[in-house]
Amino acid sequence: GLNALLQNYWMVIHPPTLFLGFALTLVPFAFAVAGLWKGEFSKWVKPALRWSLVGGLVLGVGVMMGAYWAYETLNFGGYWNWDPVENAVYIPWLVLVAGIHALVLWDKRRTALRTSFVLVVATFLLILYATFLTRSGVLGNASVHSFTDLGLSGQLMIYLGAFVVLAIALLIKRWKQIPVSEKELTTYNPELWVFVGATVLCLGAFQVLVTTSIPVYNAFLGFIGIKSNLALPADQIAHYTKIQLWMGVGVALLSGVAQLMWWQRNDKTTLVNALTSPGALALLGAALVILLLRYNKLEISPAYIVLLTAGLFGVLANLGVVLQLLLRRVQLSGGGVAHLGIALMLLGILGSAGYSNIISQNMSGLVYSKEFGEEMNRDNVLLWRNDTTPMGQYDVSYTGQYFDVPGVPGYVNKDLLFRLEDEYQALARGEIKRDGKVYYKVGDTVNILPENTYYRVEYKDRKTAEVFTLYPRAQENEEMGGLLASPDIKRFVSHDIYSHINAVPPMKEKDWSELKEYQLAVGDTIFLNDYFAVFRAIEPAQQTAGLGLNKGDLAIQADVVVFGEKQRQYHAHPVFVVRNRLIGRVPDEIEDLGLRLSLNAVDPTAGKFTFGVSTTQKDYIILKAVEKPFINLLWSGTLLMAVGFGLALRQRQTKAQPVAAAPRPAVRPVHKPRPTQRVA
Repeated sequence: GLNALLQNYWMVIHPPTLFLGFALTLVPFAFAVAGLWKGEFSKWVKPALRWSLVGGLVLGVGVMMGAYWAYETLNFGGYWNWDPVENAVYIPWLVLVAGIHALVLWDKRRTALRTSFVLVVATFLLILYATFLTRSGVLGNASVHSFTDLGLSGQLMIYLGAFVVLAIALLIKRWKQIPVSEKELTTYNPELWVFVGATVLCLGAFQVLVTTSIPVYNAFLGFIGIKSNLALPADQIAHYTKIQLWMGVGVALLSGVAQLMWWQRNDKTTLVNALTSPGALALLGAALVILLLRYNKLEISPAYIVLLTAGLFGVLANLGVVLQLLLRRVQLSGGGVAHLGIALMLLGILGSAGYSNIISQNMSGLVYSKEFGEEMNRDNVLLWRNDTTPMGQYDVSYTGQYFDVPGVPGYVNKDLLFRLEDEYQALARGEIKRDGKVYYKVGDTVNILPENTYYRVEYKDRKTAEVFTLYPRAQENEEMGGLLASPDIKRFVSHDIYSHINAVPPMKEKDWSELKEYQLAVGDTIFLNDYFAVFRAIEPAQQTAGLGLNKGDLAIQADVVVFGEKQRQYHAHPVFVVRNRLIGRVPDEIEDLGLRLSLNAVDPTAGKFTFGVSTTQKDYIILKAVEKPFINLLWSGTLLMAVGFGLALRQRQTKAQPVAAAPRPAVRPVHKPRPTQRVA
């Protein structure tokens, strides 16, 4: 069946959104090819720009949906793992965004038409390449996404090759006929900085493409008879991050500079005045953050300082532009809003990835298991059921296992359910109610979803006394590698607490101690495994289903109250059955305390009852908890980026003109002498 981690509502949202984004890139590609084919080199730009904005919006949102899905469903502790399949979508989106900027340059400033053709065509070809990567099986074990060879690799290669050859041939044939701008670009031309920004995006895409394609190099060399054992980097996150970080710096700085220049008069004085305020405030903000990091004794990487400063500059510069444009015409602010969102995303990535703080450090000095790696033993905390363990600024308690019961809000304590042979049904051992409403009475048959177990973990902040509860999920599935875990997240304004299960007691049959017997009368008290228990009563067991009681059968159950930690009371109800002079016993287990009680014999004359008691190891979980600072900037930045795309699209749909559009320079035929500085 479907992998348990894919049994999620995001499965219905994320893939279709991505595929729609893929499909939308065909439209601007078709316009570009039509323009080349018919020799109408300018008419295609406006409709292609609108469709590119739609594609950029849908594909960008689809990518971030995948990131959010990974964050809230998977347990690797992040939202982006630089997996080849993730990269296969990220690469064309970067090139598409670069293409949008080139199209805007030609539409508004009559420059970069050749670049527009190249980037629009390249975007669709990269989408085809992404399809080849994910559906041909060439990635093999290089990706955690399970895509096997469907026997389509040959057809996909021919399909991709045909589009590449025909598109490049058409570009080469028409290249010299495509108009170029006579305008010479200087430092104070916004066109130059927009073009540089598009170039940075393409370079970032190229770096990811080169490494992601390593399995393709191996396959191709093997096809022509050359043995190749090139391997992906051992630490892919570090490999990609060391380059992509600087791309982020470039994007943040250039987005701010280009936006300021696009809406200002292009002279030195105006530019300096426009850049001074956001630049000074960004430096001041970065200095304050550095002081705060030093105060908290956190590592300060020079690269992180540069990205922080650039990100703050991008936020402040674009925010200033957006506020000015909102006073003129809201739709004009689309580019500024999108760039503001990107800058916030970069700051969110820096905070959540660069300064992620593991608060579940093992402070006990014990090695949980030699089978665990060093990281597992170091970065996880062992929580015994109902014990309180300090963890960072919190006191944390694991308080039990819960099931999802359809129709009942929240989760239902497993101790309230008596499991039946049908794994999807159980009996209510007590009332199941929420806010005074009773959903199930004692003895009712309850439909449950047993695939997933939710582990209730209670956090109490020692500083503020705030208490919150998380329910990280885990499923024991040997066919899919053992424990499949999904996190639960407590969201604050400034950070998230991200918690997930890394280990639970093994599924094998529990090792119970040798049975000890006790003779008790109603009202007697005994000590069981460091807890004291009171034999409260004997009662009929007709409500206990699953026994298959017939007429003439006798079934009784004992009510034994065990007092655990924190004076919590547990009720055990072992059952004694007599049928046709044969005796049957149904023991009851208190998982919290590692106790199992059975009612072994009844002496009605003496009023004595013989109980059997066995003990085992208490229930526990091994938990990892991570603090993710400022991750909300990433998600809010994503929303702003999407809004910016939408505003830009709306502006072009209504054919609104920019307030401060520069006059369009003349376009010369290509055979005349060209200036030294130009943008194709």
